Amino acid sequence: MTAPAATQEETDGPPRSLVAGARAIVMARDPAEKVRLARSTARAWRERTLSLGALSVEHGMPDRPGRPDRPVLLPPRDMPRRSSHGARGRIALLHSLAHIELNAVDMTWDLVGRFAREPMPRSFFDDWVGVGHEEAEHFALVSRRLAELGAGYGDLPAHDGLWQAAQATGHSLIARIAIVPLVLEARGLDVSPAMITSLEAAGDQASAAVLGVIYRDEMRHVAHGAKWFRFLAERDGQAPEPLFQSLVRQNFRGPIKPPFNDRARAEAGLTPGFYKPLVAVGRFS
Repeated sequence: MTAPAATQEETDGPPRSLVAGARAIVMARDPAEKVRLARSTARAWRERTLSLGALSVEHGMPDRPGRPDRPVLLPPRDMPRRSSHGARGRIALLHSLAHIELNAVDMTWDLVGRFAREPMPRSFFDDWVGVGHEEAEHFALVSRRLAELGAGYGDLPAHDGLWQAAQATGHSLIARIAIVPLVLEARGLDVSPAMITSLEAAGDQASAAVLGVIYRDEMRHVAHGAKWFRFLAERDGQAPEPLFQSLVRQNFRGPIKPPFNDRARAEAGLTPGFYKPLVAVGRFS
């Protein structure tokens, strides 16, 4: 099932509201258009020229984001083994990262639009609009680096598993925050330092620098997730750590396993009491 195309009214000119802008971003099929719309919507929100807006029956967030014809999307189990050596390995790594960042654009802006009716402070939307803008800039950075290496997004197949996290948590803001920034992006904190070191050892300082930017921004994204997860949990009178563990067990199908970048996670506010108990429980071991 493909996402419906955004209307001309949604893509031409400034968005009518933050929700309309978020919807147009998620529905855009062309990645470059997603980036353009994310930039313009974030700028308008920062300049206080947008109302928040609301979803309607006719104009809700789509079940699936708009996507270009390429890359071919495969189930994770059908993904071919990628090279890990030389220029081909670096291109495969960057292509995978571009796909992750494009999904991050859609998941973040879907959060903004889908949960606009939640009774949250304006600073909540300030934070996630900033994250959505940064995810778009990450995709643009990785795309430029791929082009410098003679490649482009869409040249290799990609897996279709990431958006499942958005579908699984579309019913609950706190579940979305638990899974996307506090599981998926936190995993980025775990694996990025080794990838940066590997790229530097291979002499690819330009690609390492791109990953360095993403890693630093991911720290902030996880910090936003930890802050707002605690806000929601405490507002509902629940202890954050056991609530997080319950939501992960209910809404995430992948493994939670070490090694963890405990220092980076803690600096972002995600202390071991959140995730360490999940390692030894059932399918999370």
